[in-house]
Amino acid sequence: MIIGIDGNEANIENKVGIGEYAFELLKQFEGFKIKDLRFRIYLKNEPRKDMPPVSENWEYRIIGPRKMWTQFALPFSLLLDKNRPDVFFSPSHYAPRFSPVPTAISIMDLSYIHFPQLFTKHDLYQLTNWTKYSAKQAKKIFTISNFSRDDIIKIYKKRPEDVISTPLGVKEIKDSGLKINDMDELNKKFGITKPYILFVGTIQPRKNIAKLIEAVSLLKNKEVQLVVVGKKGWLWEDILAAPEKFKVADRVKFLDFVTNEDLPSLYKNALCFVLPSLYEGFGLPVLEAMKFGCPTVISNVSSLPEVGGDAAIYFNPQNVDDIAEKLELVIQDSKLREEMVEKGYNQVKKFSWEKTARETLQVLEQLAKSS
Repeated sequence: MIIGIDGNEANIENKVGIGEYAFELLKQFEGFKIKDLRFRIYLKNEPRKDMPPVSENWEYRIIGPRKMWTQFALPFSLLLDKNRPDVFFSPSHYAPRFSPVPTAISIMDLSYIHFPQLFTKHDLYQLTNWTKYSAKQAKKIFTISNFSRDDIIKIYKKRPEDVISTPLGVKEIKDSGLKINDMDELNKKFGITKPYILFVGTIQPRKNIAKLIEAVSLLKNKEVQLVVVGKKGWLWEDILAAPEKFKVADRVKFLDFVTNEDLPSLYKNALCFVLPSLYEGFGLPVLEAMKFGCPTVISNVSSLPEVGGDAAIYFNPQNVDDIAEKLELVIQDSKLREEMVEKGYNQVKKFSWEKTARETLQVLEQLAKSS
């Protein structure tokens, strides 16, 4: 049996969101070493060094042209291949425009349906139209929470048995041994000068960072700093202008993308992690924070209660006073933070990339056999 996979989302340098999801699945698939099962990974570019190595059951196929790749290059390659895969999996919203083999896709969430104003016109057009087509053609759709599963069934009119929720795992971040225990070291490494709360995620409107910055301006403790870790996504200009607007420019620090080696230190030394998103398909940084002993304060919407369980403190992301109140509660109560850390360690144990990959592979194998 040959399973074809679109590997482009995994084949990038800084992996977040779908990129991280795709990469972790490929890494797990390659490690399973199942007899009579081969994987063929389709790419626009040569595989990066961190991609799984070529072996007897693992191959790469580089095809072009790169432009409109899923619309032309990929489907023609599948159509003309005499030894084509038994099933094709796109760990993203986009399946090949037409495919001679059964396909499965992954849809993280439907935020573009519920919050279209938070996307650029180009991205919104592509997400709306290409996902609609791909969802219609796909035999199976994977998603990452029960919340998103229900949403996909409702919006795209899919049979419940054809939409599968496979919650994500927590990436293996090696603790680099960097132990930062005082403000001098934090300042030297990251330029952080005060006790801080931490946000990790792409800088885009859906993450609701501007309202978080406003909430920081309402905190009674004016010594607390907000550290924002994440690369710029889209429509980020108002977010970067928010600290000046709310008169907390000296208390908000944007670090851009931070390496996996540095993230543990940032989580471990934060007063708490905060995720004020308006909508999340899952929310991986919540589990990352818990893994490294950081209390989590997060939105009470979409999939986040599934991820945070009883280990998180929740707020209404539309209510800036509620955000500030819950942050204040955690910041001021060290005993509460200790209790949240212990609950977080237990919550993280419920999730693993191996489990996600095995459940995904089982569905793909069944789809190939049934077709």
